[in-house]
Amino acid sequence: MLKVGVVGGTGYTGVELMRLLNGHPEADIGVITSRSEEGKTVGEVFPSLRGHVDLAYESPSALGLFDCDVVFFATPHGVAMGQAEELISNGVRVIDLAADFRMKNLNEWEKWYGTDHAAKHLLAESVYGLPEINREEIKSARIVGNPGCYATAIELGFAPLLSSQLIDRSSLIADAKSGVSGAGRKEDLGIIYSEVGDNFKAYGLAGHRHHPEIVETLNSLPGGDVKLRFTPHLLPINRGILATLYADLSDTSERDVRKAFENFFDNEPFVDVLPLGQFPDTRSVRGSNYCKIGIQVSEDSQSVLVVSVLDNLVKGAAGQAIQNMNIMFELDEKMGLNAPGLLP
Repeated sequence: MLKVGVVGGTGYTGVELMRLLNGHPEADIGVITSRSEEGKTVGEVFPSLRGHVDLAYESPSALGLFDCDVVFFATPHGVAMGQAEELISNGVRVIDLAADFRMKNLNEWEKWYGTDHAAKHLLAESVYGLPEINREEIKSARIVGNPGCYATAIELGFAPLLSSQLIDRSSLIADAKSGVSGAGRKEDLGIIYSEVGDNFKAYGLAGHRHHPEIVETLNSLPGGDVKLRFTPHLLPINRGILATLYADLSDTSERDVRKAFENFFDNEPFVDVLPLGQFPDTRSVRGSNYCKIGIQVSEDSQSVLVVSVLDNLVKGAAGQAIQNMNIMFELDEKMGLNAPGLLP
């Protein structure tokens, strides 16, 4: 049985981690920390977990974290990099759901996150936690940087096309939409109900922090540098990412495109490539760790459209983090994550 710690257990990703870990047969939550709710029980803060997670929040410096096998950081960026070295030095493996260990390019990271990185020397050994691309490296990693939610949907949608060199790498467009929970559990005028309800808007038009993460990951695939235009949008729903992706095709057919997706995701437990003519919606993955993908080649065979859908709190955050934990500790990758999407 793995002893698990959760740092920052009061945000949406933190409570989702607790919900999913509660049903994991090989994980036992031993420590949950929070600055704001220290001393309160989890059930007081989240009644949905009353009777399921019978722990009180401890200080973020809780010594019990050093007795854990793995510690998840469900915190804003800048927290994990301040604690990771001491934890891994004591044999604790770290999975950061924020951005501290997602990128190798330090200059780009500091530019987009507006601060110095406090653990530069750990970036070389950290592993980007997208199992469909980095599974072998994740197995032995001491530090995993869990991908962003937009990034996961977009990278999974483009990866088969790039790896098979079927598209013009300079032509990538990602038009992506997120539910409001992607902004986190916080007080912010822009995400309150009366601002978001009955509304739909683009944001981050001058640039989004997931953009350099996506480009760095896609550049690691065969074929050279990519050029990507990425525009995020806010949907008036709680959960879900829907990314509509476009690229110009090389001289190829719809059969080649479908074969590329089927081959790339062959035996991948959490990516579902839908049959020809079918496209996913956000409710088909709600509450699940699945990414569902639909593909359409244009009538003139000059371009391809990909629809990639996932739950931003599960495959886009907590579920993928647990998937990484399963890989790191040689457990069945699907353990604790087998549930299908919730309908209606």
